[in-house]
Amino acid sequence: MLIVVCIFLGSIGAGMLGSLVGLGGGILIVPLLTIVFRLPIDFAIGASIISVIATSSGAAAAYVRDHLTNLRVGMFLELATTIGAVSGAFLAGLLAPGLLGVIFGIILLISIAPVVVKLGEDLPHGVKNDRLASWLRLNGAYPDRHARTVVTYEVTRTPWGLALMYVAGLISGLLGIGSGTFKVVAMDTIMRLPVKVSSTTSNLMIGVTAAASAGIYFSRGEILPLVAAPVALGILLGAFFGARLLPGMSNKALRLIFIPVIVLSALEMVLHGLGIGPF
Repeated sequence: MLIVVCIFLGSIGAGMLGSLVGLGGGILIVPLLTIVFRLPIDFAIGASIISVIATSSGAAAAYVRDHLTNLRVGMFLELATTIGAVSGAFLAGLLAPGLLGVIFGIILLISIAPVVVKLGEDLPHGVKNDRLASWLRLNGAYPDRHARTVVTYEVTRTPWGLALMYVAGLISGLLGIGSGTFKVVAMDTIMRLPVKVSSTTSNLMIGVTAAASAGIYFSRGEILPLVAAPVALGILLGAFFGARLLPGMSNKALRLIFIPVIVLSALEMVLHGLGIGPF
């Protein structure tokens, strides 16, 4: 019973951080369950898939209400991530658990580089709609409570963003993390959306992506109710708190939160996957 309570409390923190930076609670839940509670990574990923759906449900509605989420961008890019998620879920059953941990960590470390480069940037400048973005009317605006103004933005390199979303979906199905890292990086760095829009739109998308692969994990018996239930409840509560905090934060502050969370999780998972971690 004590372990269930500890998992619940840890999930609250994971849900809050996940909703702030658009990565989904799975990015912290998988290391928490495998390294701290020594759960096999297959079952940790199964619980993580559920947590990602909970994060999306808890935060997405609030972000849509606050006009921070770009629904057109999210629905368009979800076409690629859903196909990728199903592909990744089938592939996951063919790979060794240790290899999954190492892949998870390396992917996270690679994805952090573009964020570090743009650390000092608060809003993108000089971005113009490409032909596909204009045709689909992907540009938008949102009220920035921190800057006390309405921020307008446009979208570029849309085909490249769509291609990266398939990769993001593949990673989500493979590792059960919601692949929010690649989603945020693709929208922020490639498509040049403001990081608040990237984060909130990613929160909307990760639930749909995870749901596409959840049935496959369930059919393999890799979702344990006694683990998934406290994880989902904690993540949902944490996501609610995160959604309250984000509108008043600056884009730069979100990047400063994003970087240490990803680096620590990545290093822990690589070491654990190689069998030389501290636990």
